[in-house]
Amino acid sequence: MLSFLSKLFPNKNERLVKKLATRVGEINRLEEELQAASPDVLRQKTQEWKERLSAIHDDRELKQELAAILPEAFAVVKNACRRLYSTDVHVRGHEIKWEMIPYDVQLVGGMALHEGNIAEMATGEGKTLVATLPVYLNALSGRGVHLVTVNDYLAQRDSEWMGAIYKFLGLSVGCIVHDMNPAERREQYNRDITYGTNSEFGFDYLRDNGMA
Repeated sequence: MLSFLSKLFPNKNERLVKKLATRVGEINRLEEELQAASPDVLRQKTQEWKERLSAIHDDRELKQELAAILPEAFAVVKNACRRLYSTDVHVRGHEIKWEMIPYDVQLVGGMALHEGNIAEMATGEGKTLVATLPVYLNALSGRGVHLVTVNDYLAQRDSEWMGAIYKFLGLSVGCIVHDMNPAERREQYNRDITYGTNSEFGFDYLRDNGMA
């Protein structure tokens, strides 16, 4: 079940996965409690976390706070997915039925990514959904989160598809594509979460620093 994490620091993989897996039970317990709550409770938690975390300027303190709320934040994302289940999401001009709720292995993958590790996942193992967990958590800092995809199509698709989760929880989502002008780019970067390609993010960084 945890095979996709086999490339995570190979010599330490088993120990790391076991460490992360111990938090899965807590996440699932918290998510079960949320099932009886109003959707407004999820948005209220998001807003309260954003207000508290955005006031933290010390990186070490922020890291500690994110670690402390990780189980509940992941539970909020999982519960949002449950509430979206069977609803239609508008993606690239089409309606796609939402049929995803994170499995335990995906919760572990989300924790691994949050801790700065690399997880190799095959097509169909849910990496698009896995990324929403640490993306949501880190977006609560108010510093903006950039998610890198390989092309403009995927950036647009995933910002709309996974954006259903973020918007449900009260976060804003943007997307950078090749033909945007500077004003449009600034607008997208001002969102809580911004999707784009490595080349777009890279060249924007160079332009902002007078190197392109």
